[in-house]
Amino acid sequence: MNAVNQHADRLRTLAIAFYRSFAFPTGETLRRWAVAAVVVNAGITVTGAAVRLTGSGLGCPTWPRCTPTSFVPARNDLHSPLNMSIEFGNRLLSFLVLAVAAACVIAAVRLGRPGYDRPRPVLVRLAALQPAGVVLQALWGGLVVRTMLNPVTVSVHFLLSIGMMAAACALLARSGEGDGPPRRLVHRDIRTLGFVLTAAVFVLLIAGVVVTGTGPHSGDQAASRFGFDIQSVVRLHTDVAYVVVGLTFALLFALHVTDSPGRARRAALVLLGVELAQGVIGYVQYFLAVPALLVGFHVLGSTLVWIATLRVVFLLRSRGPAEAPASERPELHHAAA
Repeated sequence: MNAVNQHADRLRTLAIAFYRSFAFPTGETLRRWAVAAVVVNAGITVTGAAVRLTGSGLGCPTWPRCTPTSFVPARNDLHSPLNMSIEFGNRLLSFLVLAVAAACVIAAVRLGRPGYDRPRPVLVRLAALQPAGVVLQALWGGLVVRTMLNPVTVSVHFLLSIGMMAAACALLARSGEGDGPPRRLVHRDIRTLGFVLTAAVFVLLIAGVVVTGTGPHSGDQAASRFGFDIQSVVRLHTDVAYVVVGLTFALLFALHVTDSPGRARRAALVLLGVELAQGVIGYVQYFLAVPALLVGFHVLGSTLVWIATLRVVFLLRSRGPAEAPASERPELHHAAA
């Protein structure tokens, strides 16, 4: 009985904390929702790849319905129940992403409720990008289905997710700092190197989707492929990866020799480790004829490389500490008393 009561108390505590994150948001709760947005956007990117890797890309052959006559999976002679369930399950995950996106907006707006300061416009704008991105992704997903998994539309679908992750990372960074002008924490040339690295990683992601759109895992037998030579695009992707790793090593070396902030150095070291792990997976999957499971891990690795890159760049500058909401400032409470 005590165990049941303890479990009930834990659930009650979680429910109260969940409610307070909306009703009485703080900068910390907004940061937590931003972290959740990063995680769910990365997660649905990986599950979207799993849909393709299991051959379930057209498991729901229509949009917005799953079949011409049903919004949920129904008997279809052209698609197995498993493929339909996988594709439909990924569609349902969009509602989780939307829920987290809505929570980010509510938390950002409620920071300026009566008795508090006005909402910070930059946080509201960044938070609003999340639900807007979910709607855009849903509409684009319909285009992906209607174009029979055309590699161009599939590639853009992935890049839109990359953009939403970037917006969520920006929300996370800005919610923990003030609104002052950015102040460099490292030498100007090192920060420029960080921007160049970010651009190189983005090019690497584009090269990766070209390889994916040329390779064997199309998502369905009816899907078309890019007409490129697979060996050539893989070689190009590998060359860009070498450039990214070289730039990362140069950034890490520069941060260490200039005695830059420890957080930035550790973040750059994490990024290099993620890139090297991603490289190992890439080589192994290539020599094993790209098994679906390893391709899935490679997609996960690409999202982690992107997130780790953005984290490094945001740690190379500061806008000062975030100002606490009015109700959290002790001096204002004393003045009111």
